Amino acid sequence: MISIEEIKAEKSNFMDLLLIGDEQEEMIVKYLDRGRLFVLKNNETVCAAIVVTDEGDFSLELKNIAVYSEFQRQGLGRIMIDYIERKFSGAFLRLTAGTGDSPLTVPFYEKCGFKRSGIIKNFFIDNYDHPIIEAGVQLCDMICFEKELSSDGKTDREGFAEIR
Repeated sequence: MISIEEIKAEKSNFMDLLLIGDEQEEMIVKYLDRGRLFVLKNNETVCAAIVVTDEGDFSLELKNIAVYSEFQRQGLGRIMIDYIERKFSGAFLRLTAGTGDSPLTVPFYEKCGFKRSGIIKNFFIDNYDHPIIEAGVQLCDMICFEKELSSDGKTDREGFAEIR
C-alpha cells in the first residue's frame, strides 16, 4: 500500500535518497531546512522523496525529487508531483522546477505538464564542485519549468521556514 508522509524532524536521515535527485550534499543542505520533505512509502519501505520550498510570490519550487533505482520507472515520481499539486493548490499559484538539460529529466517534467520558462546559463558549472554527468552528457545550463496550480480554495502555506 502506497502512502505519502511529511518528514518534519531529522530530514538529513534521508540524505542518501536526496542525493539521487541532487548529487551534492552542500546544495541539499541549503534548502532542506527551509523546505518541506515528503516521502513515499510502499508497505513501509521508503521508495521516493520530494522537497518543496516557498519561494515567495505564491511560487512553490520543487527542489528535489528522488526515487531509489529499484523503484524507478514505476510512476512514483509522477505520484509525488501529483500529491504536491493537490496539497498546495489554492495556497500557491505555480509550481516551478529546475533541472539539467538531460534526455532523462526534461521529458519527465514535460509529461507532468510543466512548460519551459527559462534557462540559467552555466548553473551546474558555477554551483557544483564537480561535473554533473547525466546520460553521458555534462550538465551545464539549468532548464527552468513552471506549472500553474489550480485554485481550489485550500491553503497550506504553513510549515515553511523563512526564505534565507
